[in-house]
Amino acid sequence: MKKYLSLIKFAHTVFALPFALLGFFLGVHSEAGEWSLHKFVLVILCMVFARSAAMAFNRLVDREIDSRNSRTAGREIPAGIVSPASARIFVLVNSMLFVLTAYFINPICFYLSPAALLIVLGYSWTKRFTFLCHFVLGLGLSLAPVGAYLAVTGEFALLPILYGFIVLLWVSGFDIIYALQDIDFDKSLSLHSVPAFFGKKTGLVISTLLHVICAAILIVASQLVSSAYPQLNWLHWTGSILFVILLAYQHLIVKPNDLSRVNLAFFTTNGIASVAFAMLVIADFYF
Repeated sequence: MKKYLSLIKFAHTVFALPFALLGFFLGVHSEAGEWSLHKFVLVILCMVFARSAAMAFNRLVDREIDSRNSRTAGREIPAGIVSPASARIFVLVNSMLFVLTAYFINPICFYLSPAALLIVLGYSWTKRFTFLCHFVLGLGLSLAPVGAYLAVTGEFALLPILYGFIVLLWVSGFDIIYALQDIDFDKSLSLHSVPAFFGKKTGLVISTLLHVICAAILIVASQLVSSAYPQLNWLHWTGSILFVILLAYQHLIVKPNDLSRVNLAFFTTNGIASVAFAMLVIADFYF
């Protein structure tokens, strides 16, 4: 269990899962939704299965690349801790469980589950042919609030879609920062990323622009939340402001000539931003 949790970087669930919970509770408190412990558990399971399949598949298809990069050579498959055959079975089982779980939620989630799976698995190939790979990763995670809202209500709505765009821009931006670490390695193997294509300085500018747009949409979404859910007070605005501050902070600590704090920006800052934002918005419904 420890080996597989390490393989899929289970701790990184803090990026998408809070937004899935946000989408779920937006649905619960909408006119079309109601609380259901059964669906809540199924949504959590869908998130775990989809992300587990995606991360394991990424490690599987990148195993040769990872073995040649000093930063990633110690990962489970290149290091021989998990065999490729075991990883394939793990991906297949989690993919099947994801689709099966979606079946028990409602028809629309079931019908869309193969498309969602195609996106989250397909990301792993994209850096081989396009620097837009960061946006495909963002798109995969952006499905979390939309899918969770669909699970509750069975219908699309503007707010979860806006939060989906927020996740897309946020994840794409911080993944560009993360890719700064491998710019020389990516160039040596003709792998694609925004930093490898545009350079460090321009890559950081693009990341900053994405996060500025993300912050703007977040403010618009927060205003719409206030209008759609008049029972909410100040907690959801506190979460939005904190999220924007943490977006700005990661750009202050990462410089083109100093990448020593990339991991702090990538995991710690963004993990806190995601969890704190979602929890404050959800708490506002009940306190």
